[in-house]
Amino acid sequence: MYDFFEDSYRVLKLSHLLLIGGLVMLIVGIFLAYVFDAHLNLPTLVGAHGMTILGPTAIKLGYVMRLIAYNRIRLAAQEHEVSH
Repeated sequence: MYDFFEDSYRVLKLSHLLLIGGLVMLIVGIFLAYVFDAHLNLPTLVGAHGMTILGPTAIKLGYVMRLIAYNRIRLAAQEHEVSH
């Protein structure tokens, strides 16, 4: 499992998926929880409010993963330049 996070480009791709998925969750959650709230039953409404919390959490995780991936790629490029 830890090998998955060793590849910076794989982490970068995962971070983009988290950013996009978090944004979609946030937008859908806002529309369901605050626009269509009168048409939803209670469990669906609770889930919609949960999406408004989990969406930004996924965005934050994706952003941090993106920063880490770009930093690792930059450091690897600098090491490559120094060795040549």
